[in-house]
Amino acid sequence: MARVSAPPRVAVVVPVYRNEATLVPLAQRLAAALEGRSWRLRLVVDASPDDSARVARGLSAADPRIAVTVLEVNGGQHAALAHGLADEPDADVWVCLDADLQDPPEAVPLLLDRLAAGDVEAVFAGRRGAYESRVRRLSGTAHRRVAARLTGLPPDAGAFLAMGPAVRAVVLDAVLAAAAPSVVLAVGAARRPVTSVPVVRDVRPEGRSAWTGRARLAQSARSLAWALRQPR
Repeated sequence: MARVSAPPRVAVVVPVYRNEATLVPLAQRLAAALEGRSWRLRLVVDASPDDSARVARGLSAADPRIAVTVLEVNGGQHAALAHGLADEPDADVWVCLDADLQDPPEAVPLLLDRLAAGDVEAVFAGRRGAYESRVRRLSGTAHRRVAARLTGLPPDAGAFLAMGPAVRAVVLDAVLAAAAPSVVLAVGAARRPVTSVPVVRDVRPEGRSAWTGRARLAQSARSLAWALRQPR
């Protein structure tokens, strides 16, 4: 009789900064999307100045599948993601997801199912839709196209993705040990087979992005400079 393998254990890692208003609906929508699967949600509160930590701890108290990491010093989105990935060692698949609900939690199974096909080791949610201003979309598209040329990543790759253990290991080493400024480009540095599936992003329902235009430009410059230094 053929042995039936257990379904993969999924860890969803979410960096949190000024997201107190979206954490409850995020957790509710994710739980509905992953019904029938073995999952955990790791909320990484990145020294957020609002009540995000309190809301996150309340969610954790109500659901044992939800865990919280609170960082005392703000390190930015990608460092927070790496800390969350490190704090979830007992999964088979890891998903990175934003807390602002622009990345729809309902798309997580789409990424997991594509990863389960077995021919790739990471799957990105390919960015689609009019989810931010035209100027921001154009600048983001330009950055991703250059990153794709440097790393072989899909040209629509963002920080909403699912990855297997080999890619996670490279990301942790690159971000936590080698100070890579981007989880996305760290995946590219892994030189593992990756792909993307189109996912329509939503308009941010609450507040404004913490990424100012200047911060986005600086992050892009740091990330691409780091990618240029990597061996090919």
